[in-house]
Amino acid sequence: MTSTETETFETIRFTADVVLFAEGRVLLIERGWDPFEGCWALPGGHVDEGETSLVAAARELAEETGITVASADLRQVGTFDAPGRDPRGRYVTVAYAATLPQAVAPAAGDDATAARWWPLSELPPLAFDHGDILANILRSAS
Repeated sequence: MTSTETETFETIRFTADVVLFAEGRVLLIERGWDPFEGCWALPGGHVDEGETSLVAAARELAEETGITVASADLRQVGTFDAPGRDPRGRYVTVAYAATLPQAVAPAAGDDATAARWWPLSELPPLAFDHGDILANILRSAS
């Protein structure tokens, strides 16, 4: 780099998402605000200062659905960082998955207006790239 060139840095935000399965269904939340207000999405959100993405995933799942899964029971399934995956700017998410032996009744909380189990064969359109995240996990499981 010459002395006349300057580096530019893009702000990148860090999030964690959870794909929780039970009885052939996946747990989704209905978003309570933009972007994608009213759309269905995976539970997840920002990684807080001093927190790992794994801890954030377990925390966000509990906050948004009322369902607690121990961090040790979540397995990392991928990092999703495509530019444009979030209309607010550059976001990188680490996705985690777990399977419960049976569905537990969710209770929407935090920024979720609803939470429910969806049959994998009847999924609604998903916010962000969450359809791609889910498809990637299902492909790798088969």
